[in-house]
This record gives sequence, C-alpha cells and structure tokens, in this order.
Amino acid sequence: MLSSTNIVAFVPTRDAQSARAFYEGVLGLRFLKDDGFAMVLDANGIMIRVAKMKEFTPAQFTILGWQVSEIENVVRDLQKKGVHFEIFGFFKQDELGIWTAPTGDKVAWFKDPDGNILSVSQHV
Repeated sequence: MLSSTNIVAFVPTRDAQSARAFYEGVLGLRFLKDDGFAMVLDANGIMIRVAKMKEFTPAQFTILGWQVSEIENVVRDLQKKGVHFEIFGFFKQDELGIWTAPTGDKVAWFKDPDGNILSVSQHV
C-alpha cells in the first residue's frame, strides 16, 4: 500500500531561521515554502518538513541521513562550510570522523543547529 508512495521526513526546530540557513545554505537543500507550521524543503525529491516547535529535546540517535558516494569528499566539503563531525569515542572513527563498519559501510555524524543528529553514509 505505502510501498509506491513518497516518504516525507520530519525534523524539529526551535529556530526556523537558523534551520533554514543550515539546511538550505550549508546542506544545499531547496527551500519550497514556509506554511507557518513547518519549513518545507526538497531533498532530491523527498519532502523534509522542518517542524517549528517551542520546545523539544533532540534525540540521541540519527534522525535523518543521506546516502552518498565518496564520503570522504562529502565530509571535507561540509567541513569547509563549517560543519563539525562528531567523534563518539565508543568505536573507532578516522580523523574525519568517519566510522567504517565491519561490512565496509561508512558513516559520519553531525548535528544541525538544534542538536539533531544527522549523518552521511556510504554503503557497499
């Protein structure tokens, strides 16, 4: 039933202006509209609704991620734009903050202005 429909992703924010500057200006997503309840962005055909919240506590796990190729280049490019990649310390990450899983998949994590954990990943 839902297998042939599009996903809509939701991300909370307390500061829509900072979120827009980050998602549009830094990550390069296309701004579509602000409907008063959420800022709506296009991520390569996927709708992301950055929902305006008065208060929330960011989850301590990844809530949104992008599958990329050449993850090292993507991480370096984002770092040049001021993105800080997280080093968690409970598994080995390289100097860029990239963890390589035993399967060969690679993941790097970063936070948006509200502290939401986002990721980029490369899968084999």
